[in-house]
Amino acid sequence: MATTKRTRFSRRVPDHVTDEIVHVLGADDRLFGFNELFESVFDRLKERNAVSGGEEMLRLRAYEKLQNLVTRGMVEKQGKEYKGLSRLPEAHSSFEAE
Repeated sequence: MATTKRTRFSRRVPDHVTDEIVHVLGADDRLFGFNELFESVFDRLKERNAVSGGEEMLRLRAYEKLQNLVTRGMVEKQGKEYKGLSRLPEAHSSFEAE
């Protein structure tokens, strides 16, 4: 029996949710509660016509991506509020493309 090596094809598309989180947190040097941050991200995504899957699913995705940024040390979590750090622009898809 011949074994074949399976490779996964990964299409790297821009992550609009992370990009908008980076933009909102990077624009102000203040603390954001998650709901306030999500509303700003959701409004910007609606303007770009990049909303898919409904608001609740998008809220879950945004929370997961925000926690990922906290884990990577790009966002600081203070209680239930979040603040962008100096490394935050590295999470933007245009930074990875360079």
